[in-house]
This record gives sequence, C-alpha cells and structure tokens, in this order.
Amino acid sequence: MGIRETLFRYRGYTPLPFVLVMFIFAHPTVETLLLGFLIAGVGEGLRLWGVSVVGSETRTTGRVGGTYLATGGPFAHVRNPLYVGNLLLYIGFGVMSNALFPWFLLTATVIFLIQYYLIVTLEEEYLAKRFGTAFLDYAREVPRFFPRLRKYRAESSPELTSSLQRSLRSENRTLQAFLLVSLGLVVLWHIRS
Repeated sequence: MGIRETLFRYRGYTPLPFVLVMFIFAHPTVETLLLGFLIAGVGEGLRLWGVSVVGSETRTTGRVGGTYLATGGPFAHVRNPLYVGNLLLYIGFGVMSNALFPWFLLTATVIFLIQYYLIVTLEEEYLAKRFGTAFLDYAREVPRFFPRLRKYRAESSPELTSSLQRSLRSENRTLQAFLLVSLGLVVLWHIRS
C-alpha cells in the first residue's frame, strides 16, 4: 500500500495530532472564537450540503470507490466539497484556538493541502478509469479545490436529490466533533480569561 492509499484509509484520524497540539497551545479570545466559528461553520455547512446529495457514498475507508459520479449540489461548483469543507473546519478551529498563531495554522493548512492533494489524485485516477469521458469532461469544467460560481450541468448523470435526514445521519460523527471542539475551545477561553 502506497502513501496515497494509506492517507485515504486513515484520513479520518490524521487531524487528531493537530487537535491535541491545538488544545495544548490554545489562547482563544472572544474575537478568534467568533471568527473561527464562522469559518468552521461555513466548512461544516459545505460538508452537510455535500453529504445531503451523496450520503454515505463518501464514507468509504477501505479502497477508493464510488458507484456514480456526483456532479450535482456543491459538486457542480467544486469537485471536492467535502475536503474543502474539512479545510475550512481546520482553519476555523485554528483561528478559534489562536494556538501558536500564525505558524500552527499555516503549518496545518499546508500539511492538509498536501494530504488532500495526494488523496484526490488517487480518487481521480479511479474516477477516470470508472467513468471515462464523463469524469474527464467534469474535471475539465469544475475546479478541484476553488469553487466556481457557475453551476456545472452534466449531459448524463444520476438525478440526486438532497436529503437533510441523510445528511445528518451520514455527518453525525463530524457534527459531534465540530460541537465538541468548539465547546472545548469556549471552555478553555473561559478558564484562561
């Protein structure tokens, strides 16, 4: 198993060392808590929108796979809305914590950008093999990480409907982590102020 496969398989655990360091060195203020929570909230909102369209399709932890090419919802604006949402979550938490500012935030952002780049290139190889021209057309039109305003319209893709219930069920662990980290940083602020 190569580095990309390992990062894909354990992508849910790679933030844990950063969260630990963040809490150890956290010095939140009211301003950093509010600004960071807003940024992290946008990230979680993007993730919720994405999983409301694809559900647990993106929750695989073994090998890269997929039964269909998602091109609707946020996927019509950016190819990897869940990873973009994750980055916004991490940046938001970094701002909230005010830990070793700005070096911790910059280091974590660069490391996660590298990790997601490696994972995404692995996923895109799979998608190109599985969906051929449909994926290549989509990839040519929709940016990998920086959303575009104009919505992509696929000639033929499954009509996926949004479901808040499916989104909340699939996003349960991430929502819990979002709330726990946010609450933990507020408690730290309260204790240290």
